Amino acid sequence: MRFLALILLFPTLAQADSLVATRTIRAQTVLAETDMTLVAADIPGALTDTGAALGLEARTTLYAGRPIRPGDLGAPAIVERNQVVSLAYHAGPLTILTEGRAMARGGVGDVIAVMNLDSRTTVSGRIDAEGMVQVNTNP
Repeated sequence: MRFLALILLFPTLAQADSLVATRTIRAQTVLAETDMTLVAADIPGALTDTGAALGLEARTTLYAGRPIRPGDLGAPAIVERNQVVSLAYHAGPLTILTEGRAMARGGVGDVIAVMNLDSRTTVSGRIDAEGMVQVNTNP
């Protein structure tokens, strides 16, 4: 009876699940359900939910059996390196639209460097949902 009371008073530690890759996944691959699985292990820094990684793109190579961390994933790229993109600069009521060449690839919300094709200067901007790079937004 005392043993049962001890078990009820001190429950066993719950072990968290961690997300690991089921196969080697190359960078720039969008993750599907078959690419990952949950294992009964508490791996520091690893994701704990398949829904958090589903549909995201691997930023680095993910090896089979190794944990998947948030920094390993990002939004799927909609702008490729060297792609000509629209640049938009906003300052108050003024908006300047021009074209630029992307110096890196990125997804929605990523900040990338873009070379303005007219002036040949490099600026940084955030990629929006349409693939346009917003150099500066109104406050």
